[in-house]
Amino acid sequence: MAQQATTPSADMGRIEITSGRDNDTQQRRESTASKIVIGREEIERQGDANLGEILKRMPGITLGGAPGRGGGIRMRGLSQGYTQILLDGQRVPPGFSVESLTPEMVERIEIYRAPTAETGAQAIAGTINIITREGRRGMPTELKAGSSFQGGYASPTASLVKYQDAEQWTANYTLSVNRYAAPDHSENDLTRDEILATEGNATQHRSTSRSRNSDSHYMREGLNATARLQLKGDPGETFTLMPFVALSQGNTSGRIDAYQTSTGYLPLANGSTTASTGNDNHFAIARLNGQWRRKLSADSNMEWKFNVGGWNSHNEFQQTSGNSLLLPSATENSHVQDRSANLSGKYTNVMGGGHQWVSGAEMESVRRTQEVVGAYQTIPGSADYQASSVRYAMYSQDEWQLTQHWATHLGARYEGLTTQGNTATGDVTNRNSVFTPLLHAMWRPDPDSRDQVRMSLTRSFKTPTMPSLLARRTYTRDDNSATNPDVSGNPDLKPEIATGLDVAVERYLPQGGVLSASAFHRRVQNLIRNVTSYGPVPGMPGMSRWLSSPQNISEAITEGVELEAKFRMDQWIADAPHVDLRSNVSFYRSRVLSIDGPNNRLDQQPDMTANLGADYRLKAVPVTVGGNLNYNPGYTTRLSAEQLTTLSQKRVMDVYGLWRVDGSTAWRLTLSNLDPRHYNTASVYSSAGVVENSNTKNTSWTSVQILLEKKL
Repeated sequence: MAQQATTPSADMGRIEITSGRDNDTQQRRESTASKIVIGREEIERQGDANLGEILKRMPGITLGGAPGRGGGIRMRGLSQGYTQILLDGQRVPPGFSVESLTPEMVERIEIYRAPTAETGAQAIAGTINIITREGRRGMPTELKAGSSFQGGYASPTASLVKYQDAEQWTANYTLSVNRYAAPDHSENDLTRDEILATEGNATQHRSTSRSRNSDSHYMREGLNATARLQLKGDPGETFTLMPFVALSQGNTSGRIDAYQTSTGYLPLANGSTTASTGNDNHFAIARLNGQWRRKLSADSNMEWKFNVGGWNSHNEFQQTSGNSLLLPSATENSHVQDRSANLSGKYTNVMGGGHQWVSGAEMESVRRTQEVVGAYQTIPGSADYQASSVRYAMYSQDEWQLTQHWATHLGARYEGLTTQGNTATGDVTNRNSVFTPLLHAMWRPDPDSRDQVRMSLTRSFKTPTMPSLLARRTYTRDDNSATNPDVSGNPDLKPEIATGLDVAVERYLPQGGVLSASAFHRRVQNLIRNVTSYGPVPGMPGMSRWLSSPQNISEAITEGVELEAKFRMDQWIADAPHVDLRSNVSFYRSRVLSIDGPNNRLDQQPDMTANLGADYRLKAVPVTVGGNLNYNPGYTTRLSAEQLTTLSQKRVMDVYGLWRVDGSTAWRLTLSNLDPRHYNTASVYSSAGVVENSNTKNTSWTSVQILLEKKL
């Protein structure tokens, strides 16, 4: 019996337990197309209040707007419309804001640096695919509650995630409620020198100097809810429903103090005045995503997806001035209603010889109605329009493991878009279609090594939005000027089309982590840019105003290098503390060929971005501390021969501490924008008849968040 007790048991093979972070890295490594995966561990790391704060730490991703306030998500420094956003693999409808999703609702985020036929080619900068929360057997109910404090205002929040499991179905639910409050302070200085013609064709000069200080308080209350219900049928068959609802209402009350001096020929009003401002907004969105997956044979399956829903927005603005000659009075009441539906089908077949063939088709319909009634100084304004669009696409791709060293991903996609609506000149129809071949390849010098090289040659595009095509003339709420013009759409716009080359070298470290260096080049045709001009207003004889409208102006070239390093310090230095380090730095360059330099870059693209982050779990106590430093330098962009814009640098420091009281309870303290800086913007317009300079300084604040995390 003693001999039997010591006899070795049968070899069960190698069992390896990996963390969620390792699984995310493995998904990234095995994907033929370049992809970064952010899992729940990374999403929860710093207790961020929104998805933008998570994404800004990723290589090449920046946020628009003032530090610590969120903003549009941009990849590779390109403006917001160049990045494709997907929700559970489906395109988000026009007008959908990623900010309506909270981190608790998200299971993982996938970032594609180059387009694929399946994910779509409306991704000149790249694609971000947001996967909503998925449940797993035995997952406890998660409760989070706390508040953040910014500029003397409190913003409480709470969320609940619950999972249920039965024999034929599984379900999980996420509910989040929040109240956000924050102050805002900005200072604007404007100078304008004009040459005015007199009756005898003589010229006279007029100089105007103006300063305005704005103080306001913003408050918003919101409720967000998502769910995932999965029904299990025959082996290999599942049906999933994913509803999403978001409701919010907010108001902003404020005050503007203005002072103006004007000298020369026909001077404007002089003196000072004050205006009170108020803005009420309501927003509601409801969507239902569905997915039916069925196994057709041992090697093939069919997947259907649908997406239906819409959103409503109502906004009321009022500005009442003590002297309309110094500070205009204005009112505006707007309603926007958007309804959309999407249906797609995908067939997948695993063939011999290492082939996986995927083909599919998509159809999307969008209807939008906008009603705007406003009074701007003495001008009544209306920007009403009704529009609809139909988008259809067909694609096919083949993922082929050629050899142990080479894998390829070859595909093609055809996409068409028809937009119809009414404008100030009558009913218009805009039709465009794009064919996009796509090629990705991955080479491993040694199949057993952790080194690999990725290469992509792609064609991608960006279609004009409904407002850019159809929006009627919208009058500025403020004084009309070269740096503050009216805006309108252009129904003759064509899609921007880009040919791109991407190359990346990656090394995956044995103990986890990754080192990568990637480079890209894009040549963009039919570049769209807003062009400002001065001219008569249709339907208003004798009146001329500044107007900005989008135009296809020329070609542009953008290129860059992105470097990333994620590892634990003791992997490189013996006996070093177990500190997880995350760093990335990116360098960009672009030029618009029809505009002379310097600074003829693509709009809103900085020269570089950088992130440095670290996390450390203390051994003596169950506490984890960490932080991140995000840096974007200031830069100037030449929009045209006459106009320049300048943005100041952004440097945002975030730190956090997590104390695990026990296996089910934790407290989190997060300090965001720890060293707040002013965020400055400037615009210069210089022509033969007018020179105008506008400078704005915005204040930012540190946000302090305290959060209780509980597993029930």
